[in-house]
Parts: sequence; C-alpha cells; structure tokens
Amino acid sequence: MIRPREHPEVAVLVLSQYVEERYAGELMSVGRGSIGYLLKDRVADVSEFLDALRRVASGGTVLDPEVVAQLMVRRRANPVEQLTPREKMALGLMAEGRSNSAIAAALVVSESAVAKYVNSIFTKLDLPPADSDHRRVLAVLQYLKS
Repeated sequence: MIRPREHPEVAVLVLSQYVEERYAGELMSVGRGSIGYLLKDRVADVSEFLDALRRVASGGTVLDPEVVAQLMVRRRANPVEQLTPREKMALGLMAEGRSNSAIAAALVVSESAVAKYVNSIFTKLDLPPADSDHRRVLAVLQYLKS
C-alpha cells in the first residue's frame, strides 16, 4: 500500500469491502487533500465513482458516509477499548515502565512485534508523532484513565 505521508505527491483513493479503521485513520491523519476512502458498493454508481475519482485527482477529499459514521462512533467511545487484547497487554506493560525489549520478553514475541503493537496503539489512541509530545506517556495516561 502506498503510504500518503511517504508519497505526498500521489493521490490515493482506497476502495474497500468494509471500513478498515486503521487505513481510514492513516489517510485522515495526513492532513492534506488528494485522498479518498470509499466502500466498494459505492462504485456501482459509475458517475458517482468517477466524480469521486476526479475530486481526489484534483486535490480534494472523498469519504464514504459509512466511513465517517463509523469513525465518529469510535471517536466517542473510549479509545483504549479499540485496542486488541495484545495491544492492551503491551500498553499495560508500558504503564509499568517496561521497555520494548522487556515487553517482548514478557509477551514472548519479537521486539518488532512490540514495535508494531506500539505503533498501532499510537494510531488507535490518535497520538501522531510530534516533537513536543512523548507519545508513550500520553498513551499510558489514556490507559490509566480508562
């Protein structure tokens, strides 16, 4: 998959059978136009699909109404509840002050698996990279509030 952050010059229109929150969230976090996310059943109307394609190609943003609805419902819920059981376990170990290598040992997984869990946690908790914030601390604070 082309990552919009890595290739800002590329217009991206995702067609999906169902709402994949991780991809939708990644697209939305880019903060620029030339992106879109449509469910495949929307492309049955060819003129609507072509209109969406033109809007994305010309720098606009297109979001399927179902994608927006699902993301809004998730945003209202406690974001920690969106984590998988393994991600919650990793976050709990982060809250104990454990490093990625210590988390890997405790969960009996590789450090790269832990890095994937941590990145997924940051995405699901809406903690984009920022020079002024320490995402691990912010993630732990959200965990402790839940």
